[in-house]
Amino acid sequence: MIELEAIEKAYGSGSTEALVLKGISFRVEAGEYVAIMGASGTGKTTLLNILGCLDKPTGGHYRLEDTDVVSLDDDALSHLRNHKIGFVFQMFHLLERTRALKNVMLPLIYAEEYPDDAEERAKKALTSVGLADRIHYKPSELSGGQQQRVAIARALITEPAIVLADEPTGNLDRRSGLEVLAIFRRLQQEGRTIVVVTHDQAVAQHAGRILLLSDGAIAHDRPVAEPRDAEAELAALPKENER
Repeated sequence: MIELEAIEKAYGSGSTEALVLKGISFRVEAGEYVAIMGASGTGKTTLLNILGCLDKPTGGHYRLEDTDVVSLDDDALSHLRNHKIGFVFQMFHLLERTRALKNVMLPLIYAEEYPDDAEERAKKALTSVGLADRIHYKPSELSGGQQQRVAIARALITEPAIVLADEPTGNLDRRSGLEVLAIFRRLQQEGRTIVVVTHDQAVAQHAGRILLLSDGAIAHDRPVAEPRDAEAELAALPKENER
């Protein structure tokens, strides 16, 4: 599904040019769950932005389902993002005065044709992340974990084949983080391709494969022999009062 060959990304020019990505090459098959790790400044987010068609590389080739992404213009890139990719970020990026249902419906505004069943789709997406009883709540009325689940529902509203997540558990407590990771595992089991950027080894161990970036290059690319089970870890946590 995803194939990168000798990807480079530079900022600036001449004597001020800084090469952030240095010849990145790898493939991600449809239905894989991959974690991209690395310390701050190693190029993780830059790489994720290229994968998500939010930015273009300055060198190399990127093919997404046999489409040459590098050759696309802005309109074609926008179409690809809206139809193939869902984004989840560390900062939830929800509209504070807007209820969960409307927040989830936002990506449909950018569709070529606004669907008649937009509200039903949003309700289904919220139900799929366990928030059927929170559809009319505003972000300020939700916990951090619930806000991130709204953000995941928003990413799913267009039924993307790929979900890209940038530090999705970074602002969450352990229980909420495991709830998010359990959703990612379920999405993968349903056939979606999941790519998660994280600096947390424990989060990466829930994936089936880990790519380690170091100084803009891939230092290691290895499978995870026994991915951690977020559902089992949740079940082992001490019980708490329902929020």
